[in-house]
Amino acid sequence: MNINPFDILKNAQKIQEQMGNFQEKLGGLRVTGSAGGGMVEVDMNGRMEVLAVRIAPEAMEDGDREMLQDLVAAAFTNAMEKVKEAITREVGGIFPGGVPGLQGIPGMPGFPA
Repeated sequence: MNINPFDILKNAQKIQEQMGNFQEKLGGLRVTGSAGGGMVEVDMNGRMEVLAVRIAPEAMEDGDREMLQDLVAAAFTNAMEKVKEAITREVGGIFPGGVPGLQGIPGMPGFPA
């Protein structure tokens, strides 16, 4: 496989600009993860920062702290999954088929192994 370093340099500025735009989009992205039929909800942005946590009063009525902790963890996990899905969609839109020259990074969105 022949890679021309000048081709990479030509594309580097464009890729850098696209990544800057992508990072801005991540900050503006907002998802809501939920658990327990909506008794617990977690709002998260694309940078995986928790923006809000809502707990319905009925989730606390029984006084089962362990169940409530499990619901919060499940809602957080659900929100993270939604962020990952959104990132994968966005990366696919910016770099259809992955980032040129960086394929094969396991576990990274847009970088199929």
